[in-house]
Amino acid sequence: MMVMMMANANNQSLTKGKTVQTLFIVLFIIGLGAFVFGLFSRHPEQAWQAYLINFLLFSAIAQGALAFSAIMRLTNARWSGPLLGLADAFAAFFPVSFVLFVILFLGRTYLFPWLGEDLHGKEVWLNIPFLFTRNAVGLLILYGLGFINLYYSMLLKLDREQTQGRLRSFIISRLSSASLDPARIKKRMAIFAGWYVFAFAVVLSLIGYDLVMGMDPHWISTLFGAYTFVKSIYVGLGGLIIFAAFYSLNRGEDSGLTESHFHDIGKLFFAFCLLWADFFYVQLLVIYYGNIPEETHYVIARTMLMPWKPLALAIFAICFIIPFVILLNKKIKTQPVYMIILCSVIIVGIWFEHLLMIGPALSHHATALPLGITDILISLGFLGLLALALSNYIRAFPEMIASG
Repeated sequence: MMVMMMANANNQSLTKGKTVQTLFIVLFIIGLGAFVFGLFSRHPEQAWQAYLINFLLFSAIAQGALAFSAIMRLTNARWSGPLLGLADAFAAFFPVSFVLFVILFLGRTYLFPWLGEDLHGKEVWLNIPFLFTRNAVGLLILYGLGFINLYYSMLLKLDREQTQGRLRSFIISRLSSASLDPARIKKRMAIFAGWYVFAFAVVLSLIGYDLVMGMDPHWISTLFGAYTFVKSIYVGLGGLIIFAAFYSLNRGEDSGLTESHFHDIGKLFFAFCLLWADFFYVQLLVIYYGNIPEETHYVIARTMLMPWKPLALAIFAICFIIPFVILLNKKIKTQPVYMIILCSVIIVGIWFEHLLMIGPALSHHATALPLGITDILISLGFLGLLALALSNYIRAFPEMIASG
């Protein structure tokens, strides 16, 4: 009787997993269809704008979530426990992110308004071949270091006696000859975690300069790089909390996640909410006091002129004021359902923050926000891609999530 009950439970779990996988695939197909439709519409530039925003956002979520794992291992933080395995899962999105970056090259004429302009000596840096080459190399280094961290994590956790699935069999065959000394593995893991954090700061700064700040080639902010990677950790923690909350709700006690885990990562999330707002404010403060035309016009266009002014105020409220007030409550941090809602709202707010940064450069004479149903559908497609990467990773390597 007990065997039959366990078999029924496994079948139900498998059926539920297939249903969820189908949902993610449908989201991806909808997003892909909307993007292709947008490309052949009268305004293909809006489809590429949505594509760039979603590439930056969802890549930042994956990069920031793995940065959490690297920081925890670098500092030997023991409280993170099973959150580390969940954070490692975001590395599954790295290959997808790199392919999405390569596709950006096809939309270069729509995404870089400085093409064909006099850049007053900045042509050495702002030219398409060099821009894509340096960013591609940077992403390859970052993602390579991320996979090295994942490799050492697998050395500690994977059961080499089980070889279900081709990918799993291939990976385990490569791990079988590796050293099994846990102390040596953890030491190397800490070293490469440090390298990942360093590359994370450098590469995210580069992407921020090239793909966001570079949209307006005459605007300069030395703080923008730091602002970009702090924002990535902020949304990465938000994505990790959502993932952990769904995993906890689905697995219950078997997930290994407790209220203390959610409370601790909730406090860290709150800290980066404050840090993001601080960088946001300090950057504006320096520009205000400097009062240099090349800098002030960027801020004025995004905070004082229509249609962007209401959006700027809404972003500050959604990404700082609302989470600041809510996360002061200890109990909220321990409630997975409430944290799913809050983190989702904040990630949507950061989506609009990317629009605020990029939109005015691509839509100079816009009288209304350049938004439509296509933007929403393309965003759902990217969400489906990230969710597919995470769910496939869990199905292939369930024991990687079991412990820290």
